[in-house]
Amino acid sequence: MTEIGGASRVRRLAVAGLAATVAVVVAPVAAADIPHPTVVIENPVNHTPELVAVPGTAKPIVDAIAVSGDTVFAGGRFTRVSHGTDTYDRTNVVMFDADTGAVSPANLDANNRVWAMATIGNWVYIGGQFTAIGGTSKRSVVRVDATTGEIDPGFTSAVKGRVNALEAAPNGLLYVGGSFSKRLVALDPVTGADTGAFDLTIADPIPGAWGSVSIIGMSVNTAGTKLVATGNFRQVDGQARSRFFMADISGTDAVLDDWYYPRFASSCSSTHPRRIAYLQGIDFAPTDDYFVVVATGQIPLSGDKHETVCDGAGRFDMDDDTQPQWINYTGGDSVWGVSVTGAAVYVQGHFQWLDNPDGWASMPRGDAVRRLGIGAIDPGSGLALDWDPAKKAQIGSQALVATPDGLWVGSDSTHFAGEPHRGIAFVPLP
Repeated sequence: MTEIGGASRVRRLAVAGLAATVAVVVAPVAAADIPHPTVVIENPVNHTPELVAVPGTAKPIVDAIAVSGDTVFAGGRFTRVSHGTDTYDRTNVVMFDADTGAVSPANLDANNRVWAMATIGNWVYIGGQFTAIGGTSKRSVVRVDATTGEIDPGFTSAVKGRVNALEAAPNGLLYVGGSFSKRLVALDPVTGADTGAFDLTIADPIPGAWGSVSIIGMSVNTAGTKLVATGNFRQVDGQARSRFFMADISGTDAVLDDWYYPRFASSCSSTHPRRIAYLQGIDFAPTDDYFVVVATGQIPLSGDKHETVCDGAGRFDMDDDTQPQWINYTGGDSVWGVSVTGAAVYVQGHFQWLDNPDGWASMPRGDAVRRLGIGAIDPGSGLALDWDPAKKAQIGSQALVATPDGLWVGSDSTHFAGEPHRGIAFVPLP
C-alpha cells in the first residue's frame, strides 16, 4: 500500500495517541464486504445509470446499494434516472444490470425514502420509511427477487417504522436497525417475523440529539458472532453504552459484550441536534479482528480532542477497548460511510481533507491532504492513501459496497473523478 507524507505524519498522529500498533483487518455491509487484494482504480466505468435532478424537488441522492449476481439495486431519494439517452421515472428505488447499466423495467417505486439494503442469495432486502413499494402496501422492509424484481408477498416484516440499517448475517438472520419500537431486531429472512434472537433493550436518548432512540449504523462480522451498532442511545440491556455497543450473537440469544471504548460517551464540539449522536457508519474488517467507525460532530478544540472520533474515521481492535489504533480526522467535515476491504478503508462524506488532526472548520493544518467527498485510508498506518478520485458532495452517503470486481459508491455527488456520474459510480479493481 502506498502512503503519503511519510514518517513526519506518522509521528504527528502518534503524538495524538493514535499510532497504529496492531495487525490489520476490515469489514462488511451485509455480513462483510468482499476482501480486496489491492486498492480499486480511480477511473469509474462509463456505463452506470445516473440520477436526474428534477426542478422543484430535493437534490437526488443514493443512500443504499445492494448487489446480487449481475443485478444492482440503488435506493435513496430520487424520482428519475437516466441511462445513455433514455430517461426513466423511478421513485426512490432503481434496479439495473451491473455489466451494462441497463435499467430494469421492474417497478419498485417507494412512497418514501429508502435508507438501507442487504442481500441474501438471490434476494435483496430494502428498508426505509416507506409504507408502500412496488405497487404493494408493504412497509419498512421488503424482500425482492433479484432476478424478476418482484416483491415477495410471503415476507411481512415485523418492523413498523423507519429502518436505517440492514445486515444479513451468516447465522441466517436479517438484523434490522432504526427508530421503530425495538430499535434492533433479528428477523426471519423468509417470513419477516421477529425471531426474538435479539431482545436487548436499547434506551435513553442522548440529551439534545435529533429524533428518538435509534440505531444509525450496524455491522456483523464475517464469522457471524459479533454485531456492532451506533446510534442515539445511552443504555443497552440496562448497561451504560452511549452511542455504541457490541453484542455477541453466536448463541440463541444476543448478549451484550463488555467491549466499549469509554470516549464514545464524550461529546464532540457541535451542538447541532443532528451531530450530537455523532457516530455513523461502521464496518468490520474481513479478518474480524478490528472495525472502523466514522463520525460527524466537529473535533473539540481542547481536552480529549485526539481521543474522540469526531469528524473522522477510527480503527478499533477487538482485543483492546482502551484506545483507538488510529483516528484520521477531516478537520471539520462529516464522514458518513465506510467500507473496509483489507487493502483500504474507504470513507465518504462531505469532507475536504484527510490527515487533518489539527484542522478546524474545514481548514487544513500541517500535513493535511486534499480529499473531496471520498478517500482511502491505509488500515495499518491510518494515513490517507494516494487514491484520490474526488467527488465533491453536499452531504455524501453511507452507500459503499465492495464486490469481487470493485467498489460501488452511492451519494449525492454529480461527478466522480471528473466524470459525470450523478448518484452512482463503480470503480473496478485493477
